[in-house]
Amino acid sequence: PLKIFYKKYPGHTKGSVFWHYEINTAGDDNSKRWDYSTAVWGNDFSVVGETADTYPAEPEDGIALDEEFSYEVVVKDGIMSLKFMSDGHETKTFTKNLLESEYLTQADIPEQTKKLFFPIGQDGVERKEAYAGEGCFFKLGAYNQTNGKSPDENMNWCSGAETHGGDIQKQYADGNYAEVWFKTASIEVSDAAISNEGYFSKNDDYKSK
Repeated sequence: PLKIFYKKYPGHTKGSVFWHYEINTAGDDNSKRWDYSTAVWGNDFSVVGETADTYPAEPEDGIALDEEFSYEVVVKDGIMSLKFMSDGHETKTFTKNLLESEYLTQADIPEQTKKLFFPIGQDGVERKEAYAGEGCFFKLGAYNQTNGKSPDENMNWCSGAETHGGDIQKQYADGNYAEVWFKTASIEVSDAAISNEGYFSKNDDYKSK
């Protein structure tokens, strides 16, 4: 239900921080799931250049490289509360109900999503109870796996950038690599929480299948 992104365009000093909610698709076809993007500092995911070869204006309230920010995620009674903090920037807070979907029909789906995801066939609706009863997990890391894939495969996620066979120094030279450092991290799980053990053991040999 939550993805946090940092996106900076070449030639810009500041980039944008935004978060996504990904629907828990109704039915068995997860290929139709989609994201909805909300800006924290700077722009949301949908703000791009007018053409494939141009960039949008640099966000005035964006975050620069090497500038630190922190976030808190609290899920209680089915409500996800988010808090984003950074020195010199306004603290931003958001909430999202994880037990009752807002997207039960295609008419409920935001225009942002219709423009970005419908053209590539991701036009599903969410199940009524959203993430109720689902096993959730938390990961820290940076995702660059789609860089080498063509935008023709997925215009939203694939950059088509040259990965130089995994040579990170060459990717640095292209401006096509980001290092993410976490100074501190902590996770607290309520004693009332239900274990995800069954979910993980079920998927332990997924690749071998």
